[in-house]
Formats: sequence, structure tokens, C-alpha cells
Amino acid sequence: MESKTIKNNDFLFLILDERRRWVVQAREGESFHTHKGIIEFDDIIGKPYGSCVFSRPHDEQGYKFRVLEPLPSEFVVHMHRKTQIIYPKDAGLILMYTGIGPGWNIIEIGAGSGALTCILGNYVKPNGRVFSYDIREKSLRQAKNNIKKAGLEEIVSVKYGNIFKGDINHKNIDAVVLDMPTPWATIEKIRPFLKLSGSLVSFSPTIEQAKKTTQALRDNEFIEIKTVELLMREMQIKENATRPKSRMIGHSGYLTFGRKIREEENPYRCIKPEKEEFISMEGMPLRKD
Repeated sequence: MESKTIKNNDFLFLILDERRRWVVQAREGESFHTHKGIIEFDDIIGKPYGSCVFSRPHDEQGYKFRVLEPLPSEFVVHMHRKTQIIYPKDAGLILMYTGIGPGWNIIEIGAGSGALTCILGNYVKPNGRVFSYDIREKSLRQAKNNIKKAGLEEIVSVKYGNIFKGDINHKNIDAVVLDMPTPWATIEKIRPFLKLSGSLVSFSPTIEQAKKTTQALRDNEFIEIKTVELLMREMQIKENATRPKSRMIGHSGYLTFGRKIREEENPYRCIKPEKEEFISMEGMPLRKD
């Protein structure tokens, strides 16, 4: 397969160096200004992803920028946001521990800036849907803007919705994702939305939230309940000087998972014997003190 050619309105992952990198949209006749010169999008459109472009004016600046096709993780890290995001390390674990994939229908409560929303949208397309809700108008505006930039408007809907006021109502949902201050208070209300064997995951920054959510899952007949924290450390690899990087994303949050099941009483193991059992001690040797 040939390299993909950059077209007007495509998104670019623009890399200057290890620290300075941006996700931008290429528009004909427009430019992107940096402290290392100006990137003219007309110099990029028509080239394949994986090319290089040089900042203008060439005789005064001329710095080299690499151009890649953005991955979902790069959209997440470099998107505009006002709230804490769920980092790609946590998003990857959510996908693996829930099984979210193409064709799934997902509820997300707590859209935030739309970081995880965009990742979910990319994984359920082309036939799945993500129904994302928030009660903060600023977050809704930011999430809608980022989803539009990611080209996921046909897959993802972002709306105002308060689970405690009955604004949210779905059925046959494959998975529910919670990113909110009191997830434990929503479990009973959300349970009817989920299919049997469906997954629920809650992201919480504190262990107290995770503990309360775990108990609420137990009280509402969820099984396979687990809480994990994922730490990721990148390595700095140089000749004769390889070591962990000095900085890392340490604690970001706790992820609590559960699966919905319909419990039934066991009619077999609880059968009582017809006659009262009695063991005679007659004739048994007794210990002498």
C-alpha cells in the first residue's frame, strides 16, 4: 500500500524536536506560526505523510519539521483541553479490559475535553456509537470542538445529561465508561442500560472513590471486579548511557472494572438431607488426660 497523501483539511502531527510538537489542520493558503519560523500548509499539501517541511523564510529560519499522520494517542495528548485527560496508557487498558471494538455501543458519562471520547470513537467505528454526556457547558463545547476536529461527528454524540435527574436512558449498551466525582452513586441507575456480560469501567483519581465504586458494583450484582493503577516509564536510550527518563507520568488515576451478570440461587448445592445426620461416638477411643 502506498503512503497516504496529505490533502486539504487533513490533520498533521508536526514535530520539531522531542519537546515541541503539535497536531494541526492543513488548510490551503494558511500557515502555522512557530518560534522557529512559519510553516506554510501549501508546502505540505500534496506530499505523503512521513515527509519533511522547512520553516519560512528559508534564508532566516529554515528549520526542519517532520510531518506524520496523527495517531489517536497524539490527538489526546495535544488536543485543546481545560480538564485533566485520561492518558493513552489508561485508555489502552480500558480498551483491553472491556473488549471495546468495532460495532460496540458505548455510554460515557463525564466527557471532559473529549480525549477518551475520541479514542472510543476511533475504536467503535464504522458501525458503533459513543453516547457521551456531561453537565458542564464548557466541557461540552470543548469536547464537541475536539470531536469535530477528529472527524468523529457521525460516530460520537455529545450532549448535556444528568444521570441523577433521569436525563440519560439507553438499552443494550455494550460498555459504560464513568469519569465523574461520584461514580458509585450511578451504578444502580446505569445497570439496566447494560447488556448481560457488559462491561463497566470507572476512572477515579483517589482510592476512596475506587473503594466506594467497588462496593456499589458488588451490591448491584457485578462480578470480575478489579481496581488497577497503571504506571508507565519511558527509557532514555543512548550509547553507553541508557536509563529511565527523569520525568514520567506517575499516578493518573485508578481504573475499576466490573461485568454485569444476572445472579441465580443454586437449587442443588443448598439441598438439605432428608434425615438429620448423627454421628455416634460410642466405641470411639477417647484421649486420657
